[in-house]
Amino acid sequence: MTNPKPVAIVTGVGPGTGAAVVRRFAQGGYAVAMLARKRERLARLEQEIAGAHAYPCDVTDEAQIDSALAAVRADLGTPNVLIHNAVGGAFGNFLEIKPEVLNQNFQVNTMALLYLARRLAPAMMAAGHGAIIASGNTSALRGKPGFAGFAPTKAAQRILAESIAREIGPKGVHVAYVLIDAVIDLGWTRKRWPDAPADFFITPAAIAEEIWHVTHQERCAWSFNVEVRPFREVW
Repeated sequence: MTNPKPVAIVTGVGPGTGAAVVRRFAQGGYAVAMLARKRERLARLEQEIAGAHAYPCDVTDEAQIDSALAAVRADLGTPNVLIHNAVGGAFGNFLEIKPEVLNQNFQVNTMALLYLARRLAPAMMAAGHGAIIASGNTSALRGKPGFAGFAPTKAAQRILAESIAREIGPKGVHVAYVLIDAVIDLGWTRKRWPDAPADFFITPAAIAEEIWHVTHQERCAWSFNVEVRPFREVW
């Protein structure tokens, strides 16, 4: 392996935030390993984005994670950055949701972060630098009606990230939680809010830029809880 670039892993690479994060890190000089279940989408992005590399993977499956990470290390080198953007969500109150749906979302949002951090953090600690960033939302802070299948998993994700941060931050690895308090500007959200002004939404590119910024903060000014929202958002 002769790749001279730093290596970033991005999970949950879809057409919105995930793809925007991949583009931003590729533009910033990284070799970016894209992890997601949809092989065809990853193949298209691999063709579109110079420096992006496709690794189809279900991040709830430890065997698939091990296979993907082995391939990343062989192809690109040791990862310096992990952006855990994969998300599992479902809406409904506690009487409506199926327990197995809550469990599946927990596997995507929380357990996958644990699986990946356990495998990637040791090399970062040994090197004395690196970053692990999880993308979240306000469900990590409050359990609103109708969010019983989602909010508990995002709250657990945030607390897990904080625990990891307190453990490995002093060893040189920056862990942060970027909380997105906004409706992301996507095709389906535009259809759901057809009369909303453009500045009602947050763009995937803006989210990606903030994740880039947090990843590259000076060591003397690291953040953990980072919140981003449009100026119109009520909070």
